[in-house]
Amino acid sequence: MELFEEKFRDSMSSKVALLNRITHYIVNRKGKQMRPMFVFLTAKMVSGGAVNERTYRGASVIELIHTATLVHDDVVDDSNKRRGFFSLNALWKNKIAVLVGDYLLSKGLLLSIDNNDFDLLKIISVAVREMSEGELLQIEKARRLDITEDIYYEIIRQKTATLIAACCSLGACSVAPEDKDVVEKMRKFGELIGMAFQIKDDLFDYTDDAIGKPTGIDIKEQKMTLPLIYALNNCSSKEKSWVINSVKNHNKDKKRVKEVIQFVKDKNGLTYAEEKMVQFQQEALSLLQDFPTSPYKDSLILMVNYVIERKK
Repeated sequence: MELFEEKFRDSMSSKVALLNRITHYIVNRKGKQMRPMFVFLTAKMVSGGAVNERTYRGASVIELIHTATLVHDDVVDDSNKRRGFFSLNALWKNKIAVLVGDYLLSKGLLLSIDNNDFDLLKIISVAVREMSEGELLQIEKARRLDITEDIYYEIIRQKTATLIAACCSLGACSVAPEDKDVVEKMRKFGELIGMAFQIKDDLFDYTDDAIGKPTGIDIKEQKMTLPLIYALNNCSSKEKSWVINSVKNHNKDKKRVKEVIQFVKDKNGLTYAEEKMVQFQQEALSLLQDFPTSPYKDSLILMVNYVIERKK
């Protein structure tokens, strides 16, 4: 990972001093780096322990694109904090944050093009397209609060799962570009992990633990998450009207938000979401069965379990 971080830092360099100052700030406030780890572990599991320059480049591109989407997300959400630090838009304002996001995106695309990694570029470009579609689908549906469980899965598949799917298919493709079946299998594996990851995130909204996110924030932002969707599908029309009215018109009222959270718990929304999350996790693990036992496979299994068991 240290070699990767060095290559990742190099991939961001610019002749503009302001950009270097900002990218330095980004690199020093990195998150869990889960995505590059998925790239490397998948590549090693598929190849029996080998990674190459393509793997490093693929991981760098994923991290560049992921960082670009986070920078833009903070502008879209008008968020001043990211991973406990000030976001770029809080420190340098929206205009600069949007331009930095564009810069990181173009650096990622060029890193692939300059090295003729067109197969990897395709995987990444599809992911970016899907992520944008997922965000817009969520905005469209949030206005009407009419999300069904199927639409919810489609939103999280595009918004969150597609990037983790890209990490895993990219890792496989970097070492075994001809083996389309393995690349597709690992894409599906990543997608399933991503679905479980997002449901776990949604569950945090209903817990009192001190994570990076305040409790009830999804309700305040009128986001329809799986526990809430399940509760709405399993209650009387009078209760449904009350919940929708609460989410739409009283989402700033702390007492009302607490009542909605309690309502979702009483209707077993959390239990249902947890069951679905475990279902996605088990399906993902079953895709690894045919690969020979190795430390890389074991590490991937640990990562899958971490997604489910993490506390933040």
